[in-house]
Amino acid sequence: MLTERHKNIVQHSADKLSDNGKRVLAFSIRLLSTESDNPLEEYLHGFTFIGLTALEDPPRPEAGEAVQRCLSAGIRPVMITGDHPLTARAIARQVGIDDSAGALTGVELDRLTPQDFDNAVNRVSVYARVAPEHKLMIVDAIQRNGGVAAMTGDGVNDAPALKKADVGVAMGKVGTDVAREASDMVLLDDNFATIVAAVEEGRTIYDNIRKFVVFSVAGNTGKILAVLLLPFAGLNMPLTPLQLLWLNLLTDGLLGLGMGVERPEPDVMKRPPIASDSQIFDRQTIYYVLITGLLIGTSCMTVSLLIWKSGGPWQTVLFASLALAQVAQAMSLRSFRSSFFSLGLFTNPLLLAMALCVVLLQGLVIYMPALQTFFRTTFLSANQLLLVALPAIAVFILLEGKKILMRAEKKRDRL
Repeated sequence: MLTERHKNIVQHSADKLSDNGKRVLAFSIRLLSTESDNPLEEYLHGFTFIGLTALEDPPRPEAGEAVQRCLSAGIRPVMITGDHPLTARAIARQVGIDDSAGALTGVELDRLTPQDFDNAVNRVSVYARVAPEHKLMIVDAIQRNGGVAAMTGDGVNDAPALKKADVGVAMGKVGTDVAREASDMVLLDDNFATIVAAVEEGRTIYDNIRKFVVFSVAGNTGKILAVLLLPFAGLNMPLTPLQLLWLNLLTDGLLGLGMGVERPEPDVMKRPPIASDSQIFDRQTIYYVLITGLLIGTSCMTVSLLIWKSGGPWQTVLFASLALAQVAQAMSLRSFRSSFFSLGLFTNPLLLAMALCVVLLQGLVIYMPALQTFFRTTFLSANQLLLVALPAIAVFILLEGKKILMRAEKKRDRL
């Protein structure tokens, strides 16, 4: 029999190992007599303690960096494990998960009232010695508190929580068939860092879709304004149907293709998550579309009117200036926040190639005699080309200036 003093020594040693992130097993021995009438009853008593064995399953080297990227992106990693609370907290500290609120066990969770449970889930990020039903309760509490829960798991017991979560992620290598069936995603490499990479990719795709939609709507707003308003100034049929179709093909087609492969913005994983009920056309986006569309439309109409008053080919000037203005818009719209110059000219080679194609094709339509007849265009002089470039310059300056003001406001807010 172990005395109380020896029990305290063993417990202290086990806690010390657990606090270093080890999983601790206690071993004991009992010799059984083969002549016993009740070996099972004899087996349950009279063990002699042998010692402790510590097992170490360290986190992957990339796990710490992945957790830090989550935190900077406004994502709170939560550890739910069956290990000892001290072991769980030690591993959490190693990878950077906040354990300042301690580690709650399944027994402690069962003692909480529903309100206390929700409050605990809001502040505690480490759970130990939990049962499968506790995982489901934690996911449910996160959702009740307005959060979006992503759950990872590999066992049959994880299936209810994986199914309940907004995004269930199963392990592909060690995960059971039940866990994979209950999940929305399956990790082929069982690596937490892959989830973080998927979040970054998802944010980048969302950004690129939003940029293209804003680009297309703003550009088409400018075209609509020109077509609707110029006839009131005496300029009948500003653009032919073929010219409008050509502009849409160049801008929404070629430039849109290039914008769709834009790389992640530098701060994509430093922003808070997008609300699940957010809209692409929020107040800021509508303001952007209106301002940009008005600038494209009014600037292109202005240079067209100037050429018209001088008796020049105003329709060709309008046709060319609208195309160049959207090229400038696409180049600036590579980021809503970062300057075009900080992103670099060659970081999206496809968009650069598409922009050059737009300029080249527009030039062929204006200067190739065979295409002039087909598109109803006229040769433009050097001075007229300078006027054609003015709307593009104005659009680029406006969008880049807006970014400068936005960064200045954020800098003031941080002070």
